[in-house]
Formats: sequence, structure tokens, C-alpha cells
Amino acid sequence: MSPDPLVLRNARLPGSDELTDVEIVDGTVTRLGFLGGEGGMGGDGPAVESIDLGERWLIPGLWDNHVHFTQWAQIARRLDVSTAGSAAEAARIVAGRIPLLTTGETLIGFGFRDGLWPDAPGRAVLDAVSGTVPVVLVSGDLHSVWLNSAALAARGLGDHPTGLLREEDAFAVERALDAVPDAISDTWADEAARVAAARVVVGIVDLEMVWNLDVWRRRIAAGTDSLRVEFGIYTEHLERAVAEGLRSGAVIDGTGGQLSVGPYKVITDGSLNTRTAYCFDDYPGLTGADANGVLSVTPDDLLRWMRLASESGIHPAVHAIGDRANRIALDAFETLGCAGSIEHAQLLSHADVDRFAALGVVASVQPEHAVDDRDVADRYWAGRTDRAFMLASLLRAGARLALGSDAPVAPLDPWVGIAAAVGRTRDGREAWHPEQGVSRQAALAASARGRHRVAVGDPADLAVCETDPFVASLDDLRRMNVAATLLGGRFTHRAL
Repeated sequence: MSPDPLVLRNARLPGSDELTDVEIVDGTVTRLGFLGGEGGMGGDGPAVESIDLGERWLIPGLWDNHVHFTQWAQIARRLDVSTAGSAAEAARIVAGRIPLLTTGETLIGFGFRDGLWPDAPGRAVLDAVSGTVPVVLVSGDLHSVWLNSAALAARGLGDHPTGLLREEDAFAVERALDAVPDAISDTWADEAARVAAARVVVGIVDLEMVWNLDVWRRRIAAGTDSLRVEFGIYTEHLERAVAEGLRSGAVIDGTGGQLSVGPYKVITDGSLNTRTAYCFDDYPGLTGADANGVLSVTPDDLLRWMRLASESGIHPAVHAIGDRANRIALDAFETLGCAGSIEHAQLLSHADVDRFAALGVVASVQPEHAVDDRDVADRYWAGRTDRAFMLASLLRAGARLALGSDAPVAPLDPWVGIAAAVGRTRDGREAWHPEQGVSRQAALAASARGRHRVAVGDPADLAVCETDPFVASLDDLRRMNVAATLLGGRFTHRAL
């Protein structure tokens, strides 16, 4: 059922002090301008609710184009080890939590980044503080997990030499950690969706590694109504999706238009912090077969799965972080001539930048990763960091950007990503490669499906801000004060 007609009065649009009224009918913006009449549309329409925005700024609602939503919803329940500057320090944080656990409980932590640590994470380091309590720590980039001996034994990995698992081995552990009872997981997800709406999020592309159709259909049926969701499909579920006739963009019946089919997600390589992003050059200090990273799928298999998806109407979304992985992904798109995206596009060759626009491949990027990874990049990609997170270069080449968080890798808060895309900094540090910063308008559009201003005919997925995002300082962007969020003309957050 569509919400009742609504008029938002005395709104400002970004970049302008001129006031306007906005008429919303059947979940769509139908008129802009001075509408007149205290309670009607120009005085000649049906009585409608009229809300005075008090000269606040009205913008399109924002999307997070890359999240792992169930994991994001669980993060608040896990031990934060993100501040650890060494394996020993991480172990001390674990030691402080051990006495608070109940008998039989596994300690789950999140956020370690070992790329710059002076010591290596190993099972013995955790064993020394945990005893028989199973401990599983998930890295901040999700591409590795660190287990003690008790946790390894519980998973049949008792003979693992280090306890540090990477890539697919790590993903298998993470999937097992997500096995929370549906009723509990769905409650956490509903809470997380409401928090996201309070940060002006109206939609997400959920790339959780499960069959997400059933998950989100269940959550929406139970009353989770704060977000639109496009759910991703992984290789292990692709043939099932094809058999069920799913196509990217198709709305799922019975979900009130909230749930639709997203892309086919395929992972080609790892991450920079884990030193598994697949690059042309070796990482300093590494030798052996994986010295230049990990290729998770062969080019032939990548083509085979992407062809099946694209010919079935499911757009490929290819995870590629290293410059060599991005080359392989772009080559596959060129061979197939299909639409889709590269997720992350973090490290690129100059020769490949123009190919995004020429091939119509969306660069689905996470700007806060540039702030998180700058020191790791300076160590492991020294002399090449002008080719890292090339947002401005991609825009100049005519590529389309789509901003996201990769939550829980970064917070599910589009203002954090927008501030990072514009300023390339955080916490008062000097901007890192500021030449790759983009305008506020471009960052907003990349977070709002190409829109940076409200227009007639738009879905009434809107947000009301206390500050003009086109002129806000970087600090004000990052902590943007939000007054309201609307989804299809219905308030999902309201502090007016």
C-alpha cells in the first residue's frame, strides 16, 4: 500500500538557499516549487499531510552499494581488536575478555589488521592467554581469520601450523560464525537497518555469502521495512538462481517492492592488508607461489561463470583488488561484452583506467578503504600508490562510480565514504594522494544512483540534513546531522 500524499515545505536543495516545497504522491516526487495552500497541493488537490522542514537541506536518499549485512549486524556483539598494533597486543585484548565468557562460549573478535605488525599472528600467541576457550578473530578486511588451538580443533584443523587462515579457508570459518538462529539474527538485522536509515541509507546491495533471497524475504515478512535490498548471488548458488529465473533488477513478489535481485558476485583475488590481492609485482619480503597475491578463480572459470550469469540476465560483480586481478576482470568483461561492475577496483594499471568507461563497467569502490589502507599501501605498494583508489581518474575517464562501505570492513555510513572520497583523509592526517579526491557533488551522486539533487519523477527515497552537503567541511560531512529519511514517501527515520 502506498503512503498517503505528503508535502514537504520550506526545503533547500544542495547548493542553493532558495526554498522549495516538494509534493509526494504514491511514493514519487510529483512537484517541486511553491505549492501554496496550507494543507493541499497548490490548493486544488486532496488534503495531505504537510511537514515544514524548517529550511533544512533535502537530498536523494543514499545507497550502500557493497555490504555484508549479517556480518555488519553481528559486529556489535564481537570483541573489537581493531586497535591492536601487534599480535601480542591483540592477545592482551583477548585476555581481558576471557574471564567474562560463559562456560562453552567461543570468543569471537573482529578487526585485526596485521599488515604493519612487528610480530606475526599465530596460534601459540592466543593459546597463551586463552587456554581451552576457543578464540576466533576475524580480520578487518574479512580475508583472514586467526584461531587458537581450541578453535582449530573444534573445526577439524588441529594440525594447522599457524592458526592464520586466508581466503576461502577463512570464508568457510566466517560462514560458520554467521550460523546464529534466525530469530536472533533477524532481530539484529532489523536494528542495524534502522540505524542505517538514521544515516540516510535507503538501500543496500547485500553481498553476504549465503542464499540471501530466503533470508531477506523472511526479514521483510517479519516487519523489517527500513531499507531496499538488492541481494547478491555467489557461484555456489548461481545455477539455482538461473533455474529459478532470477534476473538482476527483478522485484521479488510479496516484498512491497523492497527486495530485488542484485548481481552475481565472484571473487578473483584477496586483499591488500592480507597480501593476497593479485598483482603484477611481488609483495616486498614475500617469496614463493603467492608472492604476488592469490588468484582465487582461473580466467577460464571466471569467463564461464560470468557468461552463465550474463546470458541469464544476472549482472556480474567481480571482486578485484590487485592490478593484475583488475586486468583479468576487465578482459573478461571485454570478451563477453556484458554489463556489470568491478567491486573495489583498488589497485589499477594506468592503461586500464579508460577501459571501465569504454566497457561500461561500474567501478564499485569503498573510499574509506583508502584511509584504512594508506599505510599498508605505502609499505607494500611503495612507488605505485598513485595508482591506488583512483577515483578522480576513473571519473575523468568517464567511468561510473558507485560508493559503498564493504561493511563491516568500514562502517555502514555513506557520509564516512563521501568524506573519504572528497578529502582522502581522517583524524587530522595530511590527505593521501589528494589528486584522487572527487567533488562533493560527484561523491553524493555516486552514493545515490547517479542523483545529487531531488527531481520530479524520482522515487521519494529522500533525506533531510542539517547542513548543505555541497559546502560542508570534511568533518561535518563525516558526522552529518540527519533530521529525517524517507523511503517511498514513508519516514524510516524522523528527528524533526
